Amino acid sequence: MPRLFILTLSLLPWIPVVPCWVTTQNEVSVLEGGSITVPCRYDPKYANHVKYWCRGSMREFCTSLARTDETSSTNPSKDKVSIFDDPAQEMFTVTMNNLKETESGWYLCGVELGNGWKADDVAYTKVKVIHGMSVENGMVSGEEGSSVTVQCLYSERFRESEKKWCRSGGWSSCLSAGSEGSYEDTSVAISDDRTGTFTVTLKKLQMRDAGWYLCSAGQQQVAVQVQVTPRASTTEPVTSPPPPSQSAVYLPPPKPITKESWSSHRYMLESVAVCSSLLLLVGLAVLARKLWILHKEDSELRHFKGMKERFSDNPSGMGDLQHVPIAFHNKATMDVRAY
Repeated sequence: MPRLFILTLSLLPWIPVVPCWVTTQNEVSVLEGGSITVPCRYDPKYANHVKYWCRGSMREFCTSLARTDETSSTNPSKDKVSIFDDPAQEMFTVTMNNLKETESGWYLCGVELGNGWKADDVAYTKVKVIHGMSVENGMVSGEEGSSVTVQCLYSERFRESEKKWCRSGGWSSCLSAGSEGSYEDTSVAISDDRTGTFTVTLKKLQMRDAGWYLCSAGQQQVAVQVQVTPRASTTEPVTSPPPPSQSAVYLPPPKPITKESWSSHRYMLESVAVCSSLLLLVGLAVLARKLWILHKEDSELRHFKGMKERFSDNPSGMGDLQHVPIAFHNKATMDVRAY
């Protein structure tokens, strides 16, 4: 029992009083030959402490790879492992380059406390180095007539493999970068940098270009979706024509009446007056004749009606009318006259 108590007391310094003073990503994946940058955040009270990056699943047995109190790691783009502390952001970052599949495993961000009675604060992350292919963006989109670019990433062992761009479902449509690592035509351009990325550019997109494609390196493939949106309408709004200008109409001044112009006008007026007089006289003559004919017929009609009244009063006298001639003066009214 005393031995168990003593063992418990000896482990107390290694148990952090407050967890999560240091945090980072749980897992990082990268293609073989690629690079990773891992951010490690810490509490402000650790701003002046030494930070480190080591490989292992336990603090007591991890292998140190970089420390902020060492000056050897100064070039993140070239050094195998580099570390950089930014107290203003309360974060230090670790960069690892040209990773191999054998370097997969557990790593930890640590803050050295420099106190034998208290363990360092750390955070674990798992690094997965895989061989194969991936894409920077699994779906790209562009407007009809524009261009889009696809970044196809491959691991180190595929650097010398043939790179292809294929339409899904048809291997006959594959375009190869060839031994020179490049290909170009009017619609597609392929360029391989031989360092882990080959770029495909689709030019002058058309609606039929939409669909699924494959980045291929050796026997490895990864799918990419290409979307094409219709071209934006450029129709300009119809504008109504401007109203006609309200310009003043010029009228020439009237000509003055001269003696010559008055003589010509007087001759015309005299001719019109004579013709009008003749027409008036003819009209009056026709009217007078019609009135005379109507008066004459009216007198004869009154005379005939008087005779009818006399004979109606003396029917015996009708026999004398059998030999009297009758003249029809008005065929429409059958008015007659006996003689």
